[in-house]
Amino acid sequence: MLSETGFSLLLLGAGIVALYAGAELLVAGAGRLALGIGLRAATVGVTVIAFATTAPELFVATIGALDVSTDIGLGAVVGSNIANVGLVLGVSALIKPLSVGEIVMKRHVPFMAIAALLLVAFGANGRIGRLEGAIFLLVLAGFTAYLLYYVNADPMPAEETPESSGGVSVRDVALVGGGLLALVVGSRWLVSGGTDLLLAFGFSELFVGLTVLALGTSLPELAASAIGALRGQTEFAVGNVVGSNIYNVLAVLGIVALITPIEVAASTIRFEIPVLVGFTVVLIGMMGYGRRLTRLDGATLLAAYLGFVYLLVP
Repeated sequence: MLSETGFSLLLLGAGIVALYAGAELLVAGAGRLALGIGLRAATVGVTVIAFATTAPELFVATIGALDVSTDIGLGAVVGSNIANVGLVLGVSALIKPLSVGEIVMKRHVPFMAIAALLLVAFGANGRIGRLEGAIFLLVLAGFTAYLLYYVNADPMPAEETPESSGGVSVRDVALVGGGLLALVVGSRWLVSGGTDLLLAFGFSELFVGLTVLALGTSLPELAASAIGALRGQTEFAVGNVVGSNIYNVLAVLGIVALITPIEVAASTIRFEIPVLVGFTVVLIGMMGYGRRLTRLDGATLLAAYLGFVYLLVP
């Protein structure tokens, strides 16, 4: 037992190191790519990076649903979206107040709200079936088409584009690729170690999904957004979370529901899903007021997330 615990702790430590290194590489490469192709950081954050950092949730939810139960997948997605708002944006705003661009508010935030409302509607009867999964994916396709349609309207103005930006370089692509790989590997190490520890101590699968798996799969977003805030790329941090919350529901739950219907426990309908909607509504309100998240907003979100986790403890 001691050796197994030690190995789990080693995985946790290795995962944290890999996540930090991956975030540094990812933010550095993504920032230069955004300049190279003439896009704003928020647009890159809500599309390429947000979709890529959703990979851990997709992997965990799919494997968990097939090998253990759909509680693992649903818990990981709901818990991850709550952690993205409360923990990721809370910590990032504490590091540096986050500006919220007009494009994010008008084009991206509404889809985050729609995804949360669809989850409430589809999960209300206790089951998210293949039809609901297909609808999730259709909405995702519409969101992607919407972004592609407007992507040419988001180029960085000429006065904001550095003279040194000379298009996409192989080095920047390699930085992004290496960063994403490190984030995925690091999150898997952390999730594996944390899951083994909690299951060994008798915690439920849903609890594991809502806490350790959700936190572990949110760490790529946390690492990327926190490093983005430290480097002054605050719109990148906000766009990353908004995009990730959209893809978590529409892509991850859509794919899992197509593979195997997702059973939604009555307790989840009464507590976790309403909490997710509450966090989403509060976040939209904060972003709409003054178009920025202040340090006070960050402290409020972080405190609310810690309260949520406390209430989950058996």
